[in-house]
Amino acid sequence: MRPVIGITTSTLKPKPEFPLTQVATTRAYSEAVMRAGGIPLLIPPLPEIAEMYLDAIDGLILSGGGDIAPWRYTTEPPHPQVYGLDETRDALEVALAQAAVARDMPLLAICRGMQVLAVALGGTLIQHIPDAIPSALEHRPEPLRVPLPRHEVQIAEGSRLAAVLETQRLSVNSGHHQAVRTVAEPLQVVAHAPDGVVEAIEVRKARFVVGVQWHPELLGDEAVHQRLFKQLVQAARGGRA
Repeated sequence: MRPVIGITTSTLKPKPEFPLTQVATTRAYSEAVMRAGGIPLLIPPLPEIAEMYLDAIDGLILSGGGDIAPWRYTTEPPHPQVYGLDETRDALEVALAQAAVARDMPLLAICRGMQVLAVALGGTLIQHIPDAIPSALEHRPEPLRVPLPRHEVQIAEGSRLAAVLETQRLSVNSGHHQAVRTVAEPLQVVAHAPDGVVEAIEVRKARFVVGVQWHPELLGDEAVHQRLFKQLVQAARGGRA
């Protein structure tokens, strides 16, 4: 049977033209999972049933989106550029990340998702890259545009990520203004951009726990990026953790 891969979602606030709260994420995540041989299942931000979600799926994707509430990783005040805060989503995804790692459930964390994974396991974030690294590359264009700008990343030799992608140098897209500053065990940093920004993290001894700062789901026409989803699905075939 095809493994079920849960994909976290964002909350869409009511608008005059549709005065009801919705949950959603981009279709690209589901398409990437389907191409990899999995069944995508969207997960609404209901933290009260985090463990029940994990009981119902075989693997997990923490998807991209707005920023994480700064109080979860720093005593500094929120930076003026912090946006899209959603405490309910934060609560769910932190709980999912912690429980998935504890269960050794296959997990792919993308962009915001990588930052959630780092924070959930005791790490910290850079609130706004241009202020912390004045010479940084353009990691998020303003206004945000598609296709996203691209840059290279260097992947650590011997890492799970290098083995999955079969390379140590990779061209990736970029749409984030925050970044991982520090990680705590069992996470390891395994990739950087040329300006030093952390681009990937992993739990090396897990079945598959990898976080990437770029958006591989938007690069589905490039086989190297689709390998992340194939590996997630392959690891999830082993059964529910």
